Amino acid sequence: MSTGRGTGGGTGMSNGHSGITRRRLLGSATAVAAVAVTGGTTTAAASPVQGAQQGQVPALWHEFTRTPFTHPQIPYIGRSGRGGGAARLPRRPVVADVRDYGAVADDGTTDCAPAINRAIAAAGRAGGGTVLIPPGTFRIDDLIRIGHANVVLRGAGSDRTKLYATKNLTELIGVYGSRYGGDKSSWSWAGGLVWLCPADRFATLTTAIKAKAWPFEGWTGNKRDEWETLTTVAPARQGSWTVTVADAEKLRPGALVLLRLADDTGHTLLEHMAGGGPGPEAYYWDDKTKLTSYVPYEWPVRIAHVRGRKVTLERPLPLDVRPEWDPRLTTHVQELTGSGVEGLTLEVVETPQSPHLLDKGYNGVVFQCAYDCWADDIVVRHVDNGFGLVAASACTLRRTKVAGRGSHHPYFCREGSHDNLIEDFTIEQRTVPAPAGTQLHGINVEGLSSYNVWSRGDMQMGTFDSHRGLPFANVRTDITVHNNGRHGGDASAGPLLGARFTHWNIRVTNGRAGLMKIDGLAPYSATVGVNEVTEFDQIDVPDFTGDLHSRLELYGTTDVVRPRNLYDAQRELER
Repeated sequence: MSTGRGTGGGTGMSNGHSGITRRRLLGSATAVAAVAVTGGTTTAAASPVQGAQQGQVPALWHEFTRTPFTHPQIPYIGRSGRGGGAARLPRRPVVADVRDYGAVADDGTTDCAPAINRAIAAAGRAGGGTVLIPPGTFRIDDLIRIGHANVVLRGAGSDRTKLYATKNLTELIGVYGSRYGGDKSSWSWAGGLVWLCPADRFATLTTAIKAKAWPFEGWTGNKRDEWETLTTVAPARQGSWTVTVADAEKLRPGALVLLRLADDTGHTLLEHMAGGGPGPEAYYWDDKTKLTSYVPYEWPVRIAHVRGRKVTLERPLPLDVRPEWDPRLTTHVQELTGSGVEGLTLEVVETPQSPHLLDKGYNGVVFQCAYDCWADDIVVRHVDNGFGLVAASACTLRRTKVAGRGSHHPYFCREGSHDNLIEDFTIEQRTVPAPAGTQLHGINVEGLSSYNVWSRGDMQMGTFDSHRGLPFANVRTDITVHNNGRHGGDASAGPLLGARFTHWNIRVTNGRAGLMKIDGLAPYSATVGVNEVTEFDQIDVPDFTGDLHSRLELYGTTDVVRPRNLYDAQRELER
């Protein structure tokens, strides 16, 4: 991998086959703007009718192209997703067919979970490869575990291969209570009937659950202070691609390391995640016990190059690196990498949706401690929770759909999940009315999760959910949403939104507000190209006092903003 990346915003970078330079950025911006030019005048100053025909380029886009890695309101998410945002998914050679291990497509008579798991285990022992599931319906009475690197479970297509799940995670593993007490079920936000998680980590999880202990779900487990420090890191600015370390002896190109940033007694790290300044400084953090349990901030990243004590990363720094936060690169739990699930429908036996936070665990596909993994062409139906990212980073979910009787979290992203891409996704309208006492969220993000992207979505129900926990620098772009859900989060989890949240080209079909237009809620953030919305019964107030330094452009319009899709445009700047 080339080392042409600079150490701050606006300098050159290259990944060996594509790159961003100041000239390329400005040239691309000119090309985009040219679409909106007629007779030498841009449509930014044109009438709404002209703008609808030709497109409008907001000032924010021009600003971003000048400082893409350090823009104060818009995060750089051009490297989010598997393989640094690579469009093409890997094709692993076929090493197993589930029929050879005893699976039978007999429309739900034979329990095929043991056979499928045996085939997956065989692929893991072989060092990876594709496990085929042919067309048909395969009953599973257990969860499907993908726990070894480079293993892909591939059906014949979501319209041809079906896994029919008859049991929930409470039946299969046990009651998974909340670390915060009460009768809440953690299956409301963790675990899947198709579960991509390192094999060793999965064994630890199930043992802890059966012992009614809380298994911390992050990259360092319950033993946060027992992981090896590889080196300390010198101060650096958010957006830098290269850092200086004290000792590079244990660092190798291609290795996945964990950047850990602790907070100090004044909570200046949390203030920095909120954009800094008088508002975050005046916020009272000490009683936000759920939020502070998420610290240290843990960011997994691959090393691109090592030259002396200069270490180049595959993505720019998400935050400043300051001495008071004890910055260091460390080891972590063994990640699951290079694995995926493709081309199938997971349909769960239809049962009524459980009351809020009492989900039994009829859950869909979940990635945990996974890096560079993916799902493609997957439908989940009749689930409690659809697709989950739990301490998962650099994963891509493409062409996914949540359907059936309605779910609590169609998509959830939590426990410090970073740099993920969810694109071309659908949340279908529920097929039965919602039972009393249930809640619908939508596309969730929480728990210091950052630089995640939701792109090209069709949300026929739900909302843009934050469960507090100070998520920051996330993007939702080019999405149609019938905004009929409600966000969650309790007071101990702290602010709804941190800095550099961006909503870009959002079509709200029912005109309801509620975390759609965020200029009055999110500090140092951007709302661009959202149609007019009005408040309803869940009315939020800003967590921070004073000027939020948020930007609002092209409000009251949709699909005229150019570029139409913020993620695609940032990717295009790299080409």
